[in-house]
Order: sequence, then structure tokens, then C-alpha cells
Amino acid sequence: MEANGLGSQGFPELKNDTFLRAAWGEDTDYTPVWCMRQAGRYLPEFRETRAAQDFFSTCRSPEACCELTLQALGMEVTMVPGKGPSFPEPLREERDLERLRDPATVASELGYVFQAITLTRQRLAGRVPLIGFAGAPWTLMTYMVEGGSSSTMAQAKRWLYQRPQASHQLLRILTDALVPYLVGQVAAGAQALQLFESHAGHLGPQLFNKFALPYIRDVAKRVKARLQESGLAPVPMIIFAKDGHFALEELAQAGYEVVGLDWTVAPEKARERVGKTVTLQGNLDPCALYASEEEIGRLVQQMLNDFGPQRYIANLGHGLYPDMDPEHVGAFVDAVHRYSRLLRQN
Repeated sequence: MEANGLGSQGFPELKNDTFLRAAWGEDTDYTPVWCMRQAGRYLPEFRETRAAQDFFSTCRSPEACCELTLQALGMEVTMVPGKGPSFPEPLREERDLERLRDPATVASELGYVFQAITLTRQRLAGRVPLIGFAGAPWTLMTYMVEGGSSSTMAQAKRWLYQRPQASHQLLRILTDALVPYLVGQVAAGAQALQLFESHAGHLGPQLFNKFALPYIRDVAKRVKARLQESGLAPVPMIIFAKDGHFALEELAQAGYEVVGLDWTVAPEKARERVGKTVTLQGNLDPCALYASEEEIGRLVQQMLNDFGPQRYIANLGHGLYPDMDPEHVGAFVDAVHRYSRLLRQN
């Protein structure tokens, strides 16, 4: 450490590396915990002011990273009240791919994101590590083709069945955009990366293995190679494929240090299936935070017993919902810290 308390990159020295050590598979004194869904989508003080602010200038939820990447590729994004981000000109034909920007330019389009990451890392003052996010190629593709959210992803899946070659072309473009975007986040100060495949559950095993998994693997492989080429230290990478329980074994071998689980997966069975080579993350039902603080404590105790003390990062099985009580989120975090210490004493 330098005399001024700054690390080699000029960032404050990290005082709490428990999350990073768990991600790398090292032993920890207690179980680290974090929650998906950032302040702009959850904390009341942000929600009150957000309506008056431009969506793209506020804190972003992980899902909103999708919109960022697609904006940079030249997709127009509008905010529809009560519905969220919408793409008025979704991709409908193969020729629509021609209007996308060169994926190599995406990182330069997102300079303001990198500046925000650097500022956040400085302001964290080493209290906790900073995690960078991006949507995986298939999930990004669904937004581009559907024009926003969808309950069936029928239009995006139609592409997979009717236009497989064009689908692969689009997924390659998105992969080419994601790699420099994720590397840029690390260069800007992110100390771990999470790739989320929010719409994995709309694909069965065959479509997932053909149109999602190869690109998930490619992102990890290329990001790690690019970090090394750039002289940047490696960071742990997390893959979270919601409802992708049918592909746990494949995800565990896709090149990520951590596999995130949603709440529909039994932790003991997941551990049996993935072995000891990856860290697991998850997976309390987010709606459990509507329970009493005492009940949250009991649910956390059961979850920690099921996952075991090591190679584990506690989290919810998806994001926080906007109406959740911050006190109950605090109870969740406190219970993880308290009970995981007890668990190690036994």
C-alpha cells in the first residue's frame, strides 16, 4: 500500500475482500452477502426523485444494463410510464441488423458509464468491492426483437427457429459488443463482473445449448484473455441464468468462478450437480423479505445450512422489488453474517 492509502490504480485500498475471496473459492470467516437491484429501482429516497429524472442518468438496476448496451448499438430507447424501457423500432427482418452500429464502438459510446464506475469505486472508499454488470447475448437479443419485455419471447424465439443464421450473427455482434464493455468496466474500477441471462427460462435445453451457452462461454473466455492482454488483474466472473436450472452443469463449466441460482433450485442438489469447482450464489426467494424479521432469520438459517459454509455467496434468487422494506433487507444481511459465523464454530 502506498503512503496515502491508495492502491496501485489510485483507488482506495479494499478493506473488505470477503466477497472476492468467496468468489475465488477461498475460505472465508463468514458468508458474504449482497442483493441484486440497485438503489434507483429500490430505495425509497431514489424512487421519489426518479420520476423527475432521466432514466439513463440515475442508478441502474442490472436489467437496465441491457438497455445501455443496446442504446450504444444504435437502438432507440424510450421510457413508457408504468412499463419501463421500450424499443420503438425493434428488429423485425434480417436486414435490420445492418442499422446496428459497429460493436467495436460500443465501449466509446459508454464512456459515461465507466466514469460513473470510477466515481463509485472512489466513493466506496474500499468498504466493499464494486461489481460490474451486463446482460448476456440471448437476453439482449430478446429486448431487441421483442421491443421490450415479453411474457413468452415468441418473436425472439421465432428468429431462432426461422432465422438461425441471422440469430447467430446477431448474437455474435452482441458478444463482440459485450467483451470491450466488460473489460472497460474493470479498467474503470469494477472488481467483479456478473453476466445475467435473465431470459434463460424461455429456452429449453436444446435452444439454450445452441443459442445461449456458446456465447456465455465466449464472453468469459474473451474477457479473461483481454484483461490479461491489457495488463489488468483478473476479476472473478459470475453467471446468473434465471430459470436455467436445466443447464447447471454446463454453466459450472462455462468459465465463470461463480454460478448464481434462482430460488427454484434446491441448494444441496445444485452443489451435487456442479461439484466443488465453482462458488454458488443465491438463492432466497425475494418475496421472503415480506415475511417478519424473525421468519427471515429462520429462512436464512435454513439456506445457509443447505449451501454450507464455504464456496458460497448469499444473495436473493432474483432482484429486490420496489416495495420491499429496507429494514427487512437489513435483517436478511444481518442474519447471513450472524448465522454464518455460528455455522463455522460448529
